[in-house]
Amino acid sequence: MKKHAIVAGNWKMYKTPTEGHDFVKDFVNLMLNIEDMEVIFCPPFSALFNIDVVLKETPYKLGAQNCHWKNEGALTGEVSVSMLKNCGVGYVIVGHSERRHIFNETDKWINKKVKAVLIGGLKPILCIGETLDQRKSNETKDVLFYQLKEDLNGVEKLEDVVIAYEPVWAIGTGETATTEQVSKAHKWVRDILLDLYSQDIAKDTSIIYGGSVKPENAGELFEIKDVNGFLIGGASLKIDSFKEIILTVNKKLKV
Repeated sequence: MKKHAIVAGNWKMYKTPTEGHDFVKDFVNLMLNIEDMEVIFCPPFSALFNIDVVLKETPYKLGAQNCHWKNEGALTGEVSVSMLKNCGVGYVIVGHSERRHIFNETDKWINKKVKAVLIGGLKPILCIGETLDQRKSNETKDVLFYQLKEDLNGVEKLEDVVIAYEPVWAIGTGETATTEQVSKAHKWVRDILLDLYSQDIAKDTSIIYGGSVKPENAGELFEIKDVNGFLIGGASLKIDSFKEIILTVNKKLKV
């Protein structure tokens, strides 16, 4: 039986501050039993403060979708870890596939962000994953090893790090990796962490799955041995679907 789970909703570039505030207020009023879970809302930067006000004194957490590694500077359009922390943020998504492939973020940049988030006292959700071409070329394990090695370079402890495996070809496409593919990839991640760190760190690090997770497939995905939760995109934008996923995970935790 799994003892803990992480379910994070990545809203991407959706919901105004008002819409985000109302959404979370309505969701919090449901007060789901999440004692064995970390449920994290990750809205756009503009909605962070509005949502933090709602989440105070609730078990729900607030996350950001990105950050810069510098604390301040002439960096138009960027947001620092200290700014996020002041908005009540506890988690920061780092290295999402859209940041890597649309905005050309490098592993060197991502490594700096992971370190900045940790130094700032927050928890990074580090996203890794292969493209369709890389999977077809049987390069998935090599890609995951390279990303973990580079993105965690100089990071000695992982107790505050969450790893999110997200096959790039399954992000926002409606396509979901098969349970066998997810199982194998998460096992690879666990094995890579063993190579890079230790057995205890590999065993205790939370590895969550992201890639078109829906209420219909959340149950079977969460049953996979090395899956400790989800990073959810589209299904986190609607109360009913996000709630159903959380209820499904909660039910599986009790079995």
